[in-house]
Amino acid sequence: MRSLEGMVAWVTGAGTGMGRESAIKLAEAGCKLVLTGRRQTPLDEVAAVITNAGGEAAVETGDASDRPSMFAIAKRIEGRHGRIDILFNNHGINLTPRSWAEAEFDGWDELIDVNVKGAYNCAGAVLPIMRKQADGLIMTTSSLAGRFYSSVAGPAYGASKHAVMALNDTLNQEEGNNGIRACALCPGEVATPILDQRPVTVPQDDVDRLVQSEDIGDLVVFVAQLDPRACVTEIVVRPTHRRTKQPGER
Repeated sequence: MRSLEGMVAWVTGAGTGMGRESAIKLAEAGCKLVLTGRRQTPLDEVAAVITNAGGEAAVETGDASDRPSMFAIAKRIEGRHGRIDILFNNHGINLTPRSWAEAEFDGWDELIDVNVKGAYNCAGAVLPIMRKQADGLIMTTSSLAGRFYSSVAGPAYGASKHAVMALNDTLNQEEGNNGIRACALCPGEVATPILDQRPVTVPQDDVDRLVQSEDIGDLVVFVAQLDPRACVTEIVVRPTHRRTKQPGER
């Protein structure tokens, strides 16, 4: 396993959940972190955790669906550090009314903008930098709903995560010879704030047995530490405890 000491990692959706824990664990492994999200306060709190532990973290607020903003952040990171070694594309949203029968199409538009265009924007922003380096790792949070249809996740979210899988596969096909690896993380249920958007509340006993955000952080570090000759194209991780659907869940 290679050392991550001194590597530069850019994490989106870094203020909470999987992004937060992954950023902290990458910092513990020696990376210099750049934290992006739409809300300043949670990002500042994560940066404080990292710097108080002796790590290095900078905050760059922005909306992943805003392409000029993401390209500008990537350029600032390159200007500050000279490189970007790791991108963790972790931003994402879902809807609360999420079935076809309850469709709110304005919400669908925002979801596609964030989940799909956002992943495309951030990957596109780092590719020129990684090509110059002839090295780089792009990890993107997909979902089990990106591998299989899930009525719990809903059609819009599922479609967005299937699109993320296509982006991931094409990155490996087109950029592998440039030393760039892409990995899609496909978790089942994870105990993150996105659970709050479920139409039916998940009981706390079940939340405690789900995959936790720190588990995803461990996976992110593991993939980053692999020798660049090895590309993990996707990882599926599920809770050991297979939760039965609650009343009212589809």
